[in-house]
Amino acid sequence: MKIYILPLLTFFGISAAVAAPPNGFEARVESLRKQIGVPGMAIAIVENDKVTLAKGFGVKRLGSPERVDADTIFPTGSTGKAFTVAALGILVDQGKIGWDDKVIDHLPGFQMYDPWVTREMTIRDLLVHRSGLGLGAGDLLFVPRTNLSRAESVRRLRYIKPATSFRSAYAYDNILYMVAGQLIEEVTGETWEKFTADHVLKAAGMLHSTTDNEGHFASPDRAQPHARMNGGLRGVGDQSVLNERDNLGSNASPAGGLAVSANDMARWLMIQLDGGALPGNGGRLFSEAAHDQMWKPVVLQPVGPRMGVMAPTQPMFNTYALGWDVRDYRGAKIVWHGGAVFGFLTAVVLIPERHVGFSIEINSEDGGIIIGLMYELLDHYLGLPKDTWPEKILAERQQRVQEALKAYQSASATPAKIGPSLPLDRYVGTYSDPWYGNIEISQANGALTIDFKSTPRMSGALEHWQYDSFVTRFDDKTIEPAYVTFGLNADGKVERITLKAVSPLADFSYDYQDLSFTPVAQKSK
Repeated sequence: MKIYILPLLTFFGISAAVAAPPNGFEARVESLRKQIGVPGMAIAIVENDKVTLAKGFGVKRLGSPERVDADTIFPTGSTGKAFTVAALGILVDQGKIGWDDKVIDHLPGFQMYDPWVTREMTIRDLLVHRSGLGLGAGDLLFVPRTNLSRAESVRRLRYIKPATSFRSAYAYDNILYMVAGQLIEEVTGETWEKFTADHVLKAAGMLHSTTDNEGHFASPDRAQPHARMNGGLRGVGDQSVLNERDNLGSNASPAGGLAVSANDMARWLMIQLDGGALPGNGGRLFSEAAHDQMWKPVVLQPVGPRMGVMAPTQPMFNTYALGWDVRDYRGAKIVWHGGAVFGFLTAVVLIPERHVGFSIEINSEDGGIIIGLMYELLDHYLGLPKDTWPEKILAERQQRVQEALKAYQSASATPAKIGPSLPLDRYVGTYSDPWYGNIEISQANGALTIDFKSTPRMSGALEHWQYDSFVTRFDDKTIEPAYVTFGLNADGKVERITLKAVSPLADFSYDYQDLSFTPVAQKSK
């Protein structure tokens, strides 16, 4: 492994002159975009409080001539967690809350599965993924869409069993940022959407960005979502345009519901690099003390060995702060976060010692181009040798996708020709999971169907797989297929239904494995 020595000025903590973006960078981005098949992109770069690039590439929607520009808004997924943290920071500055206040002191109805955790959970705990919940726990309360309110989703949190003890391990979640959004509403009397729009976005001068569906769909300059859907697994095949109104439920917006343009993202980057100071006018969005808390590492993330082309990116430390990942890259501190909303991906990256920040947004799910360009820009601004990161990462990811596709095809070809144990009408009924709610198993035209009642249009046929397991490939083809297994008791009656994703590449937010449905007792007439 090569060891690169940073310039002496950096070693001694003296800020060296910042380079401009790499020569020919815009042409390289456009070439990669076309090669990979990404419909549209937006990139912002700021250096020493100057915007050196804010530009769109490609089109907002395949088949349409409308070009992406620097004001085109893209849903930015979990990079929005830092904005929710900023909203909380503003409330801390106003003296209305404290980072280590107990959640129940501001949100009395809040309840976790464990009463002790309920009593001890602080606002800081909501933000750093150490609650004891498993990876992505509860995401089906908003994935891929929902008819539940934020308040109802927060209420159901009490039924989600923990995977580990409180504050003992890191596991990324979204649902506790919903709680943070509900807490903001309780403290201010304004929804998260309104408070964040008025006190964060508008106050920051981010005038094109949106916090809610109404504002998002009212904007004529917005990108459309795309995904590869026809190659056997999601992520394989040709690019398809998705229905933008079928994206994540708005109850989860505090976890990642913003849509942001390159120009607006440039302002956000400068605010972060300047510790909360607003560009140009001498005011502040939040205090330097609040900013120090935002970037202060709280939880250690596991650092496993990185293999193959990613080996040179192996960090010495990897932590989570308040809405930000904080780690090192070849000796330099990096503050960053990725974001994913179905059909879109984003990365926001800050290099504090160089006073440089950049964001990359795409309207597809081809993450290799984002990670590749991220490392290409990091190498450039840290004065490291140039490498072909996008090409290497793309080749490795294509290999991994093909291996997953082969595994899926192999499993699909060999089900046991046994079952089902019961006549189909014996599987019919309403079944309930404590945190998700109800599903309905019905029979029509000699086949079973499944309908997820808290998720609009999440329904489909159940095809027998093997034993008492079925496969549902939902009518909405963008929803990940699932194995649905009926467990029988000694009397041959269904006592439980469990699920798991069919695809080895399924996003962790399809947390089917956390569901356990039991029959809903029928009321006697």
